[in-house]
Amino acid sequence: MTDPNQDDLYDSLPDLEGRTVVAVTGNDYVPLNFVDPKTGEAIGWEYDAINELCVRINCEVDWNVTAWDTMISAVRQGQFDIGMDGITITEERGEQVDFSIPYMTAEQFMLVGAGEDRFATPEEFAANDELLIGSQAGTTNFYVAVYDVLDGDESNPRIKLFETFGAAVQALLTGDVDMVLMDAASTKGYIGANPDQLEVIGEPLASENFGFIFTPDSDLVESFDQAIATMRVDGFFDHLSNKWFFAYDPTE
Repeated sequence: MTDPNQDDLYDSLPDLEGRTVVAVTGNDYVPLNFVDPKTGEAIGWEYDAINELCVRINCEVDWNVTAWDTMISAVRQGQFDIGMDGITITEERGEQVDFSIPYMTAEQFMLVGAGEDRFATPEEFAANDELLIGSQAGTTNFYVAVYDVLDGDESNPRIKLFETFGAAVQALLTGDVDMVLMDAASTKGYIGANPDQLEVIGEPLASENFGFIFTPDSDLVESFDQAIATMRVDGFFDHLSNKWFFAYDPTE
């Protein structure tokens, strides 16, 4: 991929000359961004991706953490340069912030308690009024629950809202809700941490593209997009996915 005697894929990348990029995440999305319970270190797929992106375009990352429900507005207002938390690229969000090109395509799955036999499809779930979904307000998972599983009513009392995905999964483990919608990457992380208590059933419900968010009209978008494109070509994203979705075991 590189040739010291000729221009290559990386020679055409922008040089930000060591500029500090203020990044923010939520540390609430295993395995994309979370705190390792064994070390207390903030780690994950998105941490590795942004750190590598800044290596390629010569910038320094200043990491910060904020709650999901304030992240988009904080980036829009310029408190942070770039944000990430498995954020689905949507037209509505695109009116508030700028998105990078997609760095991951994810599908939504039904995460349930091990041995669940009351339903196996969204239709069977919707038909049983006693069944509850745990979700996080304003997330793609929430809107899939509203429009792809239930009746399109965003105030449907069968959707129990939590501040984090982790809290929704904890409610699933304690039997306070019956299902949590989640992408394959995160379901693997939670099942890995609770191998005898959780499982995935049914087919994927929806497909979504994740993107990094930037303050509107940010001059960083083009630089990051170019670097993301190189990571697609040289397989670095595949390396990260193997590392975090298959090799990483949260129980070890």
